[in-house]
Amino acid sequence: MKSTKQSPVIKTALLSYGMSGKVFHAPFIHNHAGFELAAVWERNKKTASEDYPSIQVVQQLEEILDNDEIELVIVNTPTATHFEYAQKALLAGKHVVVEKAFTTSVKEADILIELAEKQERILSVYQNRRWDSDFQTVQKIVSQQLLGTIHTATIRFERFKDILSAKLHKEQPGPGAGLLMDLGPHIIDQALVLFGMPNAVEAHIRTLRTQSMVDDDFLIHLLYNNLRVTLISSLLVPYPVEAYLIHGSKGSLIKQRADIQESALLKQEQPFTDYWGVEPEEFAGKLISIHNGVEKVENIASLPGNYGLYYENIYSAIRHHEPLSISGTDGKNVMKIIEAAKESQAEKRQICINH
Repeated sequence: MKSTKQSPVIKTALLSYGMSGKVFHAPFIHNHAGFELAAVWERNKKTASEDYPSIQVVQQLEEILDNDEIELVIVNTPTATHFEYAQKALLAGKHVVVEKAFTTSVKEADILIELAEKQERILSVYQNRRWDSDFQTVQKIVSQQLLGTIHTATIRFERFKDILSAKLHKEQPGPGAGLLMDLGPHIIDQALVLFGMPNAVEAHIRTLRTQSMVDDDFLIHLLYNNLRVTLISSLLVPYPVEAYLIHGSKGSLIKQRADIQESALLKQEQPFTDYWGVEPEEFAGKLISIHNGVEKVENIASLPGNYGLYYENIYSAIRHHEPLSISGTDGKNVMKIIEAAKESQAEKRQICINH
């Protein structure tokens, strides 16, 4: 079923219809009554019109920028192009959503944030993993302070892809390539949501796969006053372990990565249904606490995941001027960590973060 109808609709354009557009954006825009998927920029293939026959397929970006009816542009092209296309869309008076990674540098992020303010348009970063069921659950436990004072946390996002991707922009050296710019923004953003900006960053970035020319494995320590957060990602992990391991003065939380939304979307299941994003019970997290020397283990049922809530917020921000859940500044903070991580790897030292 569609979400509650609101009007007028926000006519929206996608700048790409690869996996990102087809799986993570189009279904939520199409099935939300506040939006209309009006146009898609497809350079070669014409697959978008097969899925959405009523949309306009364009071959030039200007056809979208010059269309006064289109209010929102989704910049879901390769990362190295994000700055150029977001800047053009803002200058054309459009509201803009940018896929992660937001930009390739803090400097680019600053320029876009300032331009959006000048143009009086919203600028947001699509950090959809905030609405994964596993992260929603972890965030709830942390916010309820059930672990006491947290002193150590680990967040992992690992896959096994020993064969290089056919997407050359991910595998050829360049500003937007590599795992740190691909999966890195997801877990960096989650850490910043839970714990805020750190005092310093220490990183170890590697290239492990045969013939790989970009980073495909990293470990990053975010260092706070009495808290260390470790972020781990790799493309050479055949058997991933728990994605979230958080220790505090009153207990520990263990949660595996189990959100089912991506697999459902790949099967072309449609969102905004009653049981969307509900994890199977066997993926419940565990809260382990010790009181008076007695250990207690509780299963923590997962909250539902729902990437659609991101677009609910975008609608409210555009139509009702409500605050953005994810702003350009959030994207800039992720870029600060990425730049510091690269500097740490190059100089083999901790890098202080200026807040």
